[in-house]
Amino acid sequence: MEAPGSTTLVVVGDEASQAIRSLERFANVQAASLTDASDDEVARWSAAASAPYVVHDHDPLGHVAAAWVEFFDDQSTFGVLELEIERAMDAAGRREIAVPDYYVVLHPEVLPVTWKHWWLGVLAAESPTRVIPWPAADASLAALLRRLPTGRAWPDVHAWLPRVPMSVPDRVGLQPVDAPTEEV
Repeated sequence: MEAPGSTTLVVVGDEASQAIRSLERFANVQAASLTDASDDEVARWSAAASAPYVVHDHDPLGHVAAAWVEFFDDQSTFGVLELEIERAMDAAGRREIAVPDYYVVLHPEVLPVTWKHWWLGVLAAESPTRVIPWPAADASLAALLRRLPTGRAWPDVHAWLPRVPMSVPDRVGLQPVDAPTEEV
């Protein structure tokens, strides 16, 4: 669980640790690299945070993301993806994990294609303003904290995680062909 009253950001990308270190000097930010920590350790660390901003690199949906990418890259099975989704929903139901307020995706232009579709397609389709592509892993991230976009919160994971297997790269976020279009 995340710290009550704090805005939580999970930073993802090859330079996540560097980005997190760039925020450690700010008094209103509690930042740590927690990639190897368990969900339970991250939950305890986050719950103890008293800063307005909590920033780390432990994705509570990391196993689902990896299973989705591996499935669509033909490196894993549909059963593995279903298992990871079920585990994540169970953990969320027990309040052992929570989707962060924001995901900050560093250098999305250099991500492998399927990962790009996960971050900027699957996740962004559920709450577009909560997934933020960011061009640098430096102190400019502090400027982002000052102007985080507002928008609808993440829907409950039980409402959207079951749809993840139907989110096909290159198609995710696109309106179905049969869907009626709105006229302006």
